[in-house]
Amino acid sequence: MHEPILELDGLSKTYPGGLKALDDVSLTIRKGEIFALLGPNGAGKTTLIGAVCGLVRPTGGTIRAFGNDLATDWRKARARIGLVPQELSTDMFEPVIHAVAYSRGLFGLAPDPARIEEILRSLSLWDKRDTRIMALSGGMKRRVLIAKALAHEPDLLFLDEPTAGVDVELRKGMWAIIDQMRDKGVTVILTTHYIEEAEQMADRVGIIRKGQLIMVDEKDAMMARLGRTEAHITLEEPLKELPRSLAQYPLELEQDGMALCYRGGDGTGRGKGEVADITKALIASGIDYNGIDVRESSLEDIFVSLLGEKEEQAA
Repeated sequence: MHEPILELDGLSKTYPGGLKALDDVSLTIRKGEIFALLGPNGAGKTTLIGAVCGLVRPTGGTIRAFGNDLATDWRKARARIGLVPQELSTDMFEPVIHAVAYSRGLFGLAPDPARIEEILRSLSLWDKRDTRIMALSGGMKRRVLIAKALAHEPDLLFLDEPTAGVDVELRKGMWAIIDQMRDKGVTVILTTHYIEEAEQMADRVGIIRKGQLIMVDEKDAMMARLGRTEAHITLEEPLKELPRSLAQYPLELEQDGMALCYRGGDGTGRGKGEVADITKALIASGIDYNGIDVRESSLEDIFVSLLGEKEEQAA
């Protein structure tokens, strides 16, 4: 079991006016993992990152990073934390290499041209090192933000919506970069509303809604526990009712009896097995079908259904 690198205990933030951006959030991040924090806009993702990075002052709870309490030992811990913000907050007239080297100096590290070159090369920015940031494309500007965050060699890196507004090609490039960081032992926490990003990259997923962490689990365990199989079977002739041989399965007649819809399974493959059994039972009962469409639920389906359930409970 990897040691904890970040521990949040009862973290809360209420803004003047009463808006509760974080509501009693407790979370432990393990060294070397990629953790994805999913949630709709306004759920508290950026506030949580801001609290850890010293940009937001919590109103309750504790934050420990690398064993240090951030309330008393902030400077020591902050030097080991990198942040790639959503917004470009850098001098647009500066050449890329100066901006990245300056970020290193901000944390009191000695100049290291070889390290800066290595970072820029890994992000395909070396050829643009003398280009002013304002002249770069949106995707390249985002890479400069990552380079700046990596310049002081952090052990924990926050990526706040790292691929928002970036095309698919660049998004995949970003995923490869995040993989490289993990290989070097960097712990990565990313917020995203691209659920495929969490599905592709993360070891664990947390879902946050209205400032509350409503679920945290290993991604694969979450898929297994909450996943579903859905199958639509198109029939040759309409059925008035389900045959007794199919009564044990979670089936419904749809489209005026011309289709059977199966919703079941548990993300472990059981659903596919049941669908196969259903088709055999149809054939044995002399019921012909001419089409079958099977799909496994994605992390997105789980996310949407979880948020929907919570909304209903709150109503």
